[in-house]
Amino acid sequence: MEALNTMLLSFDAKQKLKLSVTTNKEYLSDYLLQEERVVGAMLDSNKLIPEGEGKYKYNVTSFRVFQLDVNPVVSIAVENNNGALIMSAIDSKLDGLGIVEDFKLILKANLQATEIGLEGEALLGVTVSQPPLLKLIPKKILESTGHSVLNGILLGIKARVQQQLVKDFRAWCSSNNI
Repeated sequence: MEALNTMLLSFDAKQKLKLSVTTNKEYLSDYLLQEERVVGAMLDSNKLIPEGEGKYKYNVTSFRVFQLDVNPVVSIAVENNNGALIMSAIDSKLDGLGIVEDFKLILKANLQATEIGLEGEALLGVTVSQPPLLKLIPKKILESTGHSVLNGILLGIKARVQQQLVKDFRAWCSSNNI
């Protein structure tokens, strides 16, 4: 019966990316095939652990919400489909918070070469039971805060991608004498 009393919180955030690439853009599709390299450039490679072909474990940057330290760990599947790099979460957990049950993280992201350069979008969502420590805070406030946190995470990833991905693409071109 206790599971019925658990209030589930749900929130998400979306970001789109358009990166103009002018030099060597005809090689962007080939670059996107360098899966581990591209994923490492998009995410913080220090927090990324390859776990076999097309699978990675990623320790998302820790953050603090209502005096609680949150440390998500996500298993990500990556595939290249018709020239698009597609990432999705296949498993997730919260480290450091034994009090939270029913945690589910949704990640759906894609990146593809286009006429202008690289374009993509990402959706990040979370469904989680309300921790007992936060039971006095109204659900709307918790979900609004969660939405803001996820949006901040996506904006941080977007900023990193905008800087790091083009830089890495140039380095890849240079190392391949393109």
